[in-house]
Amino acid sequence: MTENPRRPATLRRAKALPPWSLLVAGAVAGGLLGGAYGALKPPAYTATAYVVAVPTEKSDPASALGFAQAYGRVATQVAVLGDAQVWAGVPVRTLQSSVQTATSPDAPMVSITATSSRADLAADMANAVSRSLTQHARNSRAATNVELEQFARAVRPTGPSSASPAVTGLVGASAGGLLGALVLLVRPKRDPEEAVRPAAVPGPALAAEAHGTL
Repeated sequence: MTENPRRPATLRRAKALPPWSLLVAGAVAGGLLGGAYGALKPPAYTATAYVVAVPTEKSDPASALGFAQAYGRVATQVAVLGDAQVWAGVPVRTLQSSVQTATSPDAPMVSITATSSRADLAADMANAVSRSLTQHARNSRAATNVELEQFARAVRPTGPSSASPAVTGLVGASAGGLLGALVLLVRPKRDPEEAVRPAAVPGPALAAEAHGTL
């Protein structure tokens, strides 16, 4: 198998590049890829609705706080989403993948956040789940002595919540620069004696032999 004569020259030129060129190349490539990703990915919109647990005359605030944690966990279950899909106009699978809930350890409040490529649909899904959750809590009021009330409706977001191409480009440039730095760390170092090593001088015997063959 014959060796490509261009390969050694290419490797020598690559080793001769200054170390900072790897950082620049990585940052530029990462920035281009990150910017392209941000430009091609559809924007995402996020809307959030809030419900609050209120104790009845037979309960206390501590019970309301505990049930708020419980309702936050069941808000994304099929029993709740089955009714919410009718009001939101989307399948249950869409609600399961688009809706998230969060609770606070200090306040009996549940936040219901929906994300969609449409701003109006994000608000509709959050409001539909909060409405269905309060309805389920109302049906269980006699057993829990706690009811859920809507604290704030989700409104249509005015702008996307996803990162802009400029932000994704900066993130990509940072990641590319970091990758270039890692490559630079593992890159074999040049031998300083290799650049200043003099050319080999033939010995007297070899010189005489070469002279005799002329």
